[in-house]
Amino acid sequence: MLFRDIIGQNEVKQQLVELVQHNRLSHALLFLGREGSGALPLALSFANYVINLPKAFSETLAPADLFGSAPETELQLPSNPDQADTLVEKNGATRTNAMVHPDIHYSYPVITKKPGTPPLSSDYIAEWREFLGLYPYGNIFDWLQFIGAENKQGNITAHECSDIIRKLNLKSFESGYKILIMWLPEYLGKEGNRLLKLIEEPPPDTLFILVAESESSILSTIISRCQLVKIPSIEYEDVEQALIKRAGVEKEQAKLLASACEGNYREALHLLQHADEDFHHLLKEWLNATIKNLPVAQLKIIEEIAKFGREKQKQFLKHFIHLIESAVRLEIADEAVFQKITSGMSEKEKDFSLRLNKVMGLHQKEALASELDKACYYIERNANSKILFHALTIKIYHIIRNNIVVSV
Repeated sequence: MLFRDIIGQNEVKQQLVELVQHNRLSHALLFLGREGSGALPLALSFANYVINLPKAFSETLAPADLFGSAPETELQLPSNPDQADTLVEKNGATRTNAMVHPDIHYSYPVITKKPGTPPLSSDYIAEWREFLGLYPYGNIFDWLQFIGAENKQGNITAHECSDIIRKLNLKSFESGYKILIMWLPEYLGKEGNRLLKLIEEPPPDTLFILVAESESSILSTIISRCQLVKIPSIEYEDVEQALIKRAGVEKEQAKLLASACEGNYREALHLLQHADEDFHHLLKEWLNATIKNLPVAQLKIIEEIAKFGREKQKQFLKHFIHLIESAVRLEIADEAVFQKITSGMSEKEKDFSLRLNKVMGLHQKEALASELDKACYYIERNANSKILFHALTIKIYHIIRNNIVVSV
């Protein structure tokens, strides 16, 4: 993967190239970016660049003269991402692109593949390569479903840590560097303590690249040993262009999806996948039954939602969150901004958002969005759908009718 394959993130790409150019590259980097921001593809492209550097050094150094001394030359490293991509292509990146380079290792949450054996990332390397080829912006849910984990929880275990220590203490096969890319170190838990000494005092020319979404879920002792690289959400215009060029989406639809996904390219693709599903009618029925306190109607709608798969349930709730956020923007916007916002909304979205503003204040919308976001979190962790949506219905009723948040 090359830098040009990454959607947007031009400033981060430049920052990474300059780390190498100005010799400010730490032995441990923490790429911190929310889901769908491209943190993992950035880590892959950067590893691809670094692993090809030693070969570039050997090719650009001038040969020795007759008496064994070399003329003074200054090695010109790439100063921008385009030059870095050119260097990688010049040195042949076939194996790094295919993720089969012997000096780049990968670690990610997995489950036990064979009964009685410890769960190791290396057991799923073929699936990992295929997954990244298909879903480079995928999240942990996508990955676990891809490997057939079903309702099992993926982890990076003590056995995995021992395997990492073993691999990185071996000599490099070809490159001057050995690189470990760990996706979601949040799943290390306390087992991360096993890697502290290795991260603090790594073997020579070893590079750790940790790719995380939640800084608070990582051991502080690991964070303190890493150079932080913050990955922002993708710019609206970059998401729109990626949808048009990569997914073949019409411009008008791409604008709507880019506006709704909030810089999360994975979310944009999922919204596109569910674009034919009209959640508006079901959402209106649910809110009407909730506000009017109609238990029979509530039960019927909850039964219908419970029949959805987990991913569709999350899309339903995220669609609701998007409408709430649109309502907030419309509530605080002046006339010029209001016109600009509504121009990028469908009539259904506009009408629903304006109706929300009539029945809910800013504090209520904030509380409701928070509860919906929590519900998405619980769905990912296999909460019982019927119980979850019953509890959510009660919370919504009290937020809208009584302007209070209750614990259920």
